[in-house]
Amino acid sequence: MLYGNIKKKKNNLKLTISHIISLCKGVFHGNSTEFTATHISIDSRSLQNGNNTLFFAIKGQNHDAHLYLEELIAKGVRYFVVEYIPEHVYEKANFIIVENSLKAIQQTAIGYRKQFDFPFVGITGSNGKTIVKEWLNFLLSPNHLIVRNPKSYNSQVGVPLSILAIEGNYDLGIFEAGISLPNEMLNLEHIIQPKYGILTNIGSVHDEGFANHETKIKEKIKLFENCSDVFLEKNAEIEVLFPQNSQIHTWSFSDESANLFVSKKNENGKTELTFKNATNTFSVTIPFSDENSIENVITCVNFMLFLGEEIAFIQNRVAELYPVELRLQAKKGINNCLVIDDSYSVDYQSLKIALDFLEQQKLHDKKTIILSDIFTSGIAVETLYNQVKQLLSKNKIERIITIGETIGKQLNDLPNVISFATTQEFLQQFNTQSFQNETILVKGARGFNFHEIVVLLEEKNHETILEINLDAISHNLNFYKSKLKPVTKIMVMVKAFGYGNGGYEIAKLLEHHKVDYLGVAFADEGIELRKAGITTPIMVLNPENSSFRAMIAYNLEPEIYSITGLQAFLKIAQHQNISHYPIHIKLDTGMHRLGFEPHLISELCSLLKNNNFVKVKSVFSHLAASDDLELDDFTKLQFQRFDAMYSELEKVLPSKPIRHILNTSGIFNYAEKQMEMVRLGIGLYGIGNSEQELKVLENVSTLKTIISQIREVSAEESIGYSRRYKVTQKMKVATIPIGYADGIRRAWGNEKGFVTINNQKATILGSICMDMMMVDVTNISCKTGDEVIVFGKNPKVTEMASVIGTIPYEILTGISQRVKRIFYKN
Repeated sequence: MLYGNIKKKKNNLKLTISHIISLCKGVFHGNSTEFTATHISIDSRSLQNGNNTLFFAIKGQNHDAHLYLEELIAKGVRYFVVEYIPEHVYEKANFIIVENSLKAIQQTAIGYRKQFDFPFVGITGSNGKTIVKEWLNFLLSPNHLIVRNPKSYNSQVGVPLSILAIEGNYDLGIFEAGISLPNEMLNLEHIIQPKYGILTNIGSVHDEGFANHETKIKEKIKLFENCSDVFLEKNAEIEVLFPQNSQIHTWSFSDESANLFVSKKNENGKTELTFKNATNTFSVTIPFSDENSIENVITCVNFMLFLGEEIAFIQNRVAELYPVELRLQAKKGINNCLVIDDSYSVDYQSLKIALDFLEQQKLHDKKTIILSDIFTSGIAVETLYNQVKQLLSKNKIERIITIGETIGKQLNDLPNVISFATTQEFLQQFNTQSFQNETILVKGARGFNFHEIVVLLEEKNHETILEINLDAISHNLNFYKSKLKPVTKIMVMVKAFGYGNGGYEIAKLLEHHKVDYLGVAFADEGIELRKAGITTPIMVLNPENSSFRAMIAYNLEPEIYSITGLQAFLKIAQHQNISHYPIHIKLDTGMHRLGFEPHLISELCSLLKNNNFVKVKSVFSHLAASDDLELDDFTKLQFQRFDAMYSELEKVLPSKPIRHILNTSGIFNYAEKQMEMVRLGIGLYGIGNSEQELKVLENVSTLKTIISQIREVSAEESIGYSRRYKVTQKMKVATIPIGYADGIRRAWGNEKGFVTINNQKATILGSICMDMMMVDVTNISCKTGDEVIVFGKNPKVTEMASVIGTIPYEILTGISQRVKRIFYKN
């Protein structure tokens, strides 16, 4: 081994307050510096926060963690790194005051990293970072004790948190680094301090954050400034950018001057790779045929050869590679359960992440975890499982089902543990009635085959699914927040089943992000959210008078848009002896759909004046053309009308109501009119009304299915009903199990639309049927069961809408409830 005899240095640095003050150059305010942190946190919502926590209150463009210090103190946290001390907590805790909390956690991580004298590998690129990291961990684990950052913790806060979580003895660190803006990579280089660098595929992801593609590459390779050796696919334009002191190790399919020359042969979904370098020629067979996986495997082999791993060892380990599941998925389960699927890996850090996701997405208060033996590289077994016990206790897990010889023995003293030696033993005793009305986290190492457990716990398997990317929703929310002042409130629309994406699950995420209001169309939507445990204020935009009593029972706030509606609500409030019930007054400034027109304001004022039964929480209107700047004059007229009517109302109301008029396009185009609150709708779901918006929004929804059957059709035959498509020469046709009953418009058929199979367009042939469609796969290498993308990144919903003459809203909200929704987070 290249460095197999390196002495492993014990982790001796304690995260004491005095150390941290020194590392981040802070000023202490408090009663005692006698404290050693065993948990570092930046998330006020985590149940893992407690009296062992040091909390870094990070203040960003869209958030300020200082606002939640009192809430954290109530949870037992007593030590904080802050940029300022809010007055109401000044004497309630201990504080390290710094100029910038983000830089403070990075500086602390730099100091902590310096204690480790084993080499670190730094991985960056546009695609494949996490896959290469996870595969290298698997491939090298028999010969090395490896520490790595969990999942995709590769950001400006993810990397320092990962470094500060290192505990134990290791001989190799593998850390990925991701950036989206200039001047970020050097921060990560200082923290990771890599000796070796790996550059994976460089694509167009995050190009929009940089002046051009070359600028992004130059920024990324700053990670390798102090690396002795760097590994990448041969690329002369990139290689000249590397530091002169770095030894470059390249691979190539076409250039035999590369250090590692590779040829490939695909057969039956597998690929044989033949490697040739200065000293060896050998082959490996991998269970993948897609280009990304092949490139990632080669990258791993290139690095393993450098480390001096034996050829036979490389061949055996590479043959055992597997697809890496990078996502935590929330799925609807049996008996009204919610299943969190993280069934392919388990270690302590990823367990912490999964438990936070469990709390964020929980559908029921009762929480169950099914957990396998945990990977223990570098840390004593008893130490690890004592930490796991504390973690499960803090997260208030009511039932713990362990599978594995080690975990069963280590957790057997807990009162709520049921243990099985193997997955098969659990499956033999599985009883569907044992799981009712609970949220279940399934987390296990790959060898335990926990996917078999997930199959039993899922409500049922579907070939057609709508995947909703919760990370993309968070990104889009933060993009629109960046347009607003920190004090501006946000109402997010989750009406129409979250624009077709899902109601409760998205509402839960938004509640996690502490949005100020949720908006629904009808009372029953709000009632369902309340039944599911959502406590965020909810405004009902189209309340029927008959639903007022139910709304009061479930603490829902009605939009009032007419005199008769207001009178009806006041009558119920008076009958129930309710005072100051929150209502929202809708003004019609030009949409002419709902709302009080100017000539009704006088009568409205007389009804509200000195009326203690209701409290006008907000006054608002809806813009008719905020997405069309050619109609700017009309939008400005709406602003003027709103201001005039609001000023009349304000005169008779005891307190000043919140004002809001901006919708998604309004936030983007008229941010100066944000007032006290805005309403975010379709933009949250990745749909903008301009090319500028679409460039920065991330795709949220991907509709997927599979190929049911493939057949050859001869010339003179036809495809589908009414022989709409006539075959002119022999072709290969695939049948896809999705149709207009699932929400795919018939107008998208007859060669107007397409699906994507193996990254290639497959044109839709003939009419779309109720439950199926047929597509042309004549020139596509595919087989029955292959994945089909109906919409997502390609084709985009906006593209579909343009072709068939409708709007993206109609397509998203039209996806049938029979299509299974899966929510995931990277």
